[in-house]
Parts: sequence; C-alpha cells; structure tokens
Amino acid sequence: MSSGPSLTISVIMPAYNAEQLLPRVLPPLIDMLNAGQVQQVLVVDDQSPDGTAALAEQMGATVLTTPVNGGPGAARNLAAEQATGDILWFVDSDVIAWPDGPEHIRRAMSEDNVGAVFGSYDATPDGQAWFSRYKNLLHRYHHQRARREARTFWAGCGAIRRDVFCEVGGFDVRTYEVPSIEDIELGYRIANTGRRILVEPQLQGKHLKVWTIRNSLSTDIYCRALPWARLMISREGLSDDLNTSMAERTRAGIAGLLLLSILALPIWPGAWSLPFLLLAAALIANFDLVRTMAGHGGPWFAFKCLLYHQVYYVYSATIYVWCLFEYHVLGQKNNLRVTRN
Repeated sequence: MSSGPSLTISVIMPAYNAEQLLPRVLPPLIDMLNAGQVQQVLVVDDQSPDGTAALAEQMGATVLTTPVNGGPGAARNLAAEQATGDILWFVDSDVIAWPDGPEHIRRAMSEDNVGAVFGSYDATPDGQAWFSRYKNLLHRYHHQRARREARTFWAGCGAIRRDVFCEVGGFDVRTYEVPSIEDIELGYRIANTGRRILVEPQLQGKHLKVWTIRNSLSTDIYCRALPWARLMISREGLSDDLNTSMAERTRAGIAGLLLLSILALPIWPGAWSLPFLLLAAALIANFDLVRTMAGHGGPWFAFKCLLYHQVYYVYSATIYVWCLFEYHVLGQKNNLRVTRN
C-alpha cells in the first residue's frame, strides 16, 4: 500500500434531489480539486428528477448517473468502480466538508494498517430549531469522544482505501435497499480483515439537514436502531464504542427506571420523590452531555435535550430488547434486510 503525501483521493458524493444543496456543498470540494488536494470529485446522481446532475457538472464535478434509483450505497459503489484515487472519501450531499479534510485523511491513512477513517459533524449545524441542533450536536458529541479505534464506519464524512473497499465488496445494497446502517455494516467487514478504522475528530463537516421529532423517530427506529440491533445480535453483540458503550447502557437503564417511576405514580403516589431522584441521577450520569449542550445553547436548551435524551434511551433500549426476543425466542435469525416500502 502507498502511504503519506503520495496518497491520492477521490471524493465521492451520492446525490438525490440535491440541486438546492450543491451550491453550498460542492465549492469546497472543487477548490480542493483545483488546488490538487484531491484527484477527483465524483457526484453520483441517483436518478434525481431535479437538476442535480446538470448543476454538478456545471460546477466542475465529474458526474455519474445510476441506472436506477438505488440509494446512496449503490451510488457509492458505482463511483468506486470509476474512482482512480488510492482513497475513496465519501461526503454526503448535505455535508459541507472542511477544507483541511485531505490533510487529516492522509495523516490517518499513513499510520500502520489503517483501512478507513471517519470524522464528525462540526459544532455549528445548519438547522437552528432546538431539536435539530440537539440531533446534530449529539452525533458530534459521540464521535468527538469515541475511542480512536472503531469497528464501525460512517459514510457521511469518511474515507476508505480503495483496495480495501474492493476487497470487502463495497456497500451491501442487497441487504440495505434504503439508506440505513450500510456504512456501519461495511465497517464490521473492514475490521474483520484485521485493518484498523480510526475516528479522527478533526475531520469535520457541517450538516445541513434539519431534523424534526417526526423524521428523527422514523430514522432512529426503522433505519438505525432496528437494523443495527439485529446486526449486532447476529454478529458479535454489543460493542463498547460510540453510543453502544457500557456507559451509554448504564444511562439507558437510568432512563428506563425514570419512565417506570413516572408510570407508577398513579398507583403508588407516595413515591412522588422517586422520579425527581432518578432525574437527578440522569443529570449526573449525562452531565458531560448537558454541559456540552449548555455551551451551545444555554441551560434551557440543555434541559430540553436532557429530557428528550431519556426518551431516546428508552426506545433504543426497548428496540434492542425486542430484537433479542425475536432472535432467541422467535428464532428470526436472518431478519437483517431493510427494504423499500
């Protein structure tokens, strides 16, 4: 494998109905291309009905088009076949990559036996509603504090050696027909080859997606929690990493007890102090998160984030328990596919 400054980088951006996003996300990448920091900027139009392909080409990107609408995994696989760089740098069409990305990627890839590296969102997400900020900052929070070596991968702003990507067969678009955890599953396969996957906190991008509670619940439950829980149970169980760490599991337990204490109040009114004690325990257990959120939006913002975060813990843990039940009791051991409705 080549290493150091000689490593060339092909940027790959899957895009669907991204015409309104391209004027913000493409210029930094085209600047890198013109400066010789990256070798290619490949935009893969996934059969968009808008002007995504025409605008991307006009702005200086090399444009590919998928034969059918197949989702970002299929788009990335198609681009990987045409890429000429040593490294495939995946950047989502709603992420503005920071200009120093190539530097951090090359430095990480120059380390011994590194097959992939990924970063995080920056501290100033686009959506300013409290919930949207909470979601994007929570993603950043976990990635900024993760162990340096991971067993998963994140394709929002992450890079893989092209030879490693080809060796493991790219994204599994048969199991994951819609965007879900195809990048996480790819990370498992890379790690199983013995290559290292690094988390690089300085490799960052600004997320332009605006979250609502409704679209967050749908994504979290059907596209993340359910398929990820099934994957972990069928492969290797819970890992002590990112938002599945032992500390996170403890916090989820506190959130569950908090909910149960509230539900018990109608039949056990004398225990009115218990929810307050458990909320205080949740505050202590999540103090670093609360302090981080307060630094971005003040105490009231942090308190709202803490309360919703307990809801997040409850439904995430409930889904994991359900997946254990369907795997061990119902015998549904091959229920991994995420299909189009």
